[in-house]
Amino acid sequence: MTSKERAKLRGLANRVPSLYQVGKDGISDNMIKQIDDALNARELIKGNVLENSMMSAREAAEELAAKTDSQVVQVIGNKFVLYRRTEKNLCEM
Repeated sequence: MTSKERAKLRGLANRVPSLYQVGKDGISDNMIKQIDDALNARELIKGNVLENSMMSAREAAEELAAKTDSQVVQVIGNKFVLYRRTEKNLCEM
């Protein structure tokens, strides 16, 4: 992904609500399935890591990206943004 594409996705992510939270239980198989389904439907999702989690936002984003075959667009504070292109091509690049 180029820096120009990443910048466009960051701009689109500003309007996306945070849908998923990683808490003290970490990342479960059920969460991975839900995020995978959301990426198929939306391409771009935002999540956050709660303070009681044993993971940082960067660690959570990288693990989720690896397990859902997506890319980390941005990590700021406790929030992260993931992107995976689908056949629908919702976020035209």
